[in-house]
Amino acid sequence: MTLLEGKNALIFGVANKNSIAWGIAQAMHAQGANLAFSYAIPQLEKRVRPLAESVGAKLIEECDVTDDAALDRVFDRFKELHGQLDILVHAVAYADREDLMGRYVDTKRENFARTLEISAYSLVAVAQRAEPLMSSGGAIMTMTYHGGVAVMPHYNVMGVAKAALDASVRYLAHDLGPKGIRVNAISAGPIKTLAASGISGFRRMLSYHEKVAPLRTVVTQEDVGHTAVWLCSDWSKHVTGEIVYVDAGWNIMGMTVPFDDLTEQ
Repeated sequence: MTLLEGKNALIFGVANKNSIAWGIAQAMHAQGANLAFSYAIPQLEKRVRPLAESVGAKLIEECDVTDDAALDRVFDRFKELHGQLDILVHAVAYADREDLMGRYVDTKRENFARTLEISAYSLVAVAQRAEPLMSSGGAIMTMTYHGGVAVMPHYNVMGVAKAALDASVRYLAHDLGPKGIRVNAISAGPIKTLAASGISGFRRMLSYHEKVAPLRTVVTQEDVGHTAVWLCSDWSKHVTGEIVYVDAGWNIMGMTVPFDDLTEQ
C-alpha cells in the first residue's frame, strides 16, 4: 500500500519538466495518486500535456487563475472525472521581470496588484472551489520562499506576495480545519526552474547557497516532491498551517557568508 493510493490530486503550476510542481507530481504518482493538471497559458500546453499524459492524467486544462470562470470550469471538470478531491497543489506565482531587477520601492501600483493577485490570492480562489469537493477532508499545499520572511536580493514584490501567501496558509488552515482540510506550505531552497530564471543573479545565489547551507548542498525538485507526499498523506494528518522548509537548513543561518571565508583581521 503506497502513501497516496487512490487519492485524487489536482496540481496547478506545472510549466515544464524542471518545474517544482512536476517534481511533486512525479512523487505523488509514484505513491499511487491519480493526478489532474492545470497550466497557466496556451503556450505551455506543448510542454505540460506530454508530461501529464505520461502519468495517466485524464484532466489537463488551461486555467488563468485571475479568471473566476476559468477556475470554475477546471473544478467542474475535475468533479465530473474524479468526484472527490483529496489533494490540491498550488505552485503558482508571477511578477514582471522588471520588478525582480530594480528596487522594491519602485514597484508600480498595477504590478503590485497583479503580483499579489496571481501569487497569493489565487490560493484563496482555488481553496474556495476545493472545499466542497473535499467532503471527507483533504490536503491543500502551496509553494513559498524565505524571501517572504527576510529580504532576498532582487526578490522585491515577490517577497511581499510570499508573505501574504504565508499568512493565507494560516488563515485558511483555521477556516478549513473543522472540515478536516489541512493547509500547509513548503519553502524550498533555490532550484533551477523557469520562474527562477527571471531573478537577477540567480545562478550566483544557487552557488552561494550550496556553500552556506548547513548540509552544503542544494535541493532538487525530487526533494520537494518527497516532502509534499508526506504533507499530503495521512502520515501528517495532524499538521496544518505550517511552513515546512526544504532548503538544506539555509533558513536557520544568521550569517549568510561562508564561515570559511571569515578570517581574523
